[in-house]
Amino acid sequence: KLAIIAKFKRENTLNFSQSEVIVGNGAKQVIFDAFMATLENTSEVLLCAPYFGQYKDMVLVLGGRPIVIDCPPNNGFRLTPELLEAAITPHTRWLLLNLPSNPSGTSYNAQQLSALGDVVRRHPHVLVMSDEIYEHITFDSKKHVSFLSANPDLSGQVLVVNGVSKAYAMTGWRLGFAAGPEHLISALRKIHQYTIMSAPTPAQHAALAALAGGDAAVEEMRLRYDRRRVLIHTGLNALGLACCEPQGAFYAFPAIGTSGM
Repeated sequence: KLAIIAKFKRENTLNFSQSEVIVGNGAKQVIFDAFMATLENTSEVLLCAPYFGQYKDMVLVLGGRPIVIDCPPNNGFRLTPELLEAAITPHTRWLLLNLPSNPSGTSYNAQQLSALGDVVRRHPHVLVMSDEIYEHITFDSKKHVSFLSANPDLSGQVLVVNGVSKAYAMTGWRLGFAAGPEHLISALRKIHQYTIMSAPTPAQHAALAALAGGDAAVEEMRLRYDRRRVLIHTGLNALGLACCEPQGAFYAFPAIGTSGM
């Protein structure tokens, strides 16, 4: 937890205490537990399409209602304040953001995130889950901005999710973590004690080594991902498959079977 706290402060200018951090068996498990702790039958979770498919499945299996917001490709698949405002209802429990996005590679700058934060401020019943598992895989000199870094006054409404699977290529180690308000982390901890109890000790030691000194390896992988990104993006468009240029993560999202982007 101390290494995670140091990571958030060093890389995201975010300050958390140990009671505001939880560690789980991968980021997905932390997300699932957050939904389990907060969703009721009438609860709505806003998903920004295109989105990671398992988000919707987790909401459904826990009895919530996934509400899909179609984010247009002509805006790089980004959620806009207008789309967000129109989707919020009294039943909205969560807005789920994936920064950068799987599968579109969409990224946001501080100004764009601040504009979304303005909407959230008007709706204090809405929580924001910011899944930032791909934060270190960004391109074109763009730096990742955490939703909470752009909106520090919303700390009571934001859960920041991350882990070692993507940045450090440690998918099989299953070590994820989240940081947020103490009352929410306490609710997640109650779920943990009856399910996983704790993340495996070997995975914790491996994650500690990654968080403490894995920057060189991360940069080497990021450069390789960038070369592959250019190759795939250029090749897809040359084939006539319109494809927005990914700004992060390691995915391309071409228009197949549609009239184009």
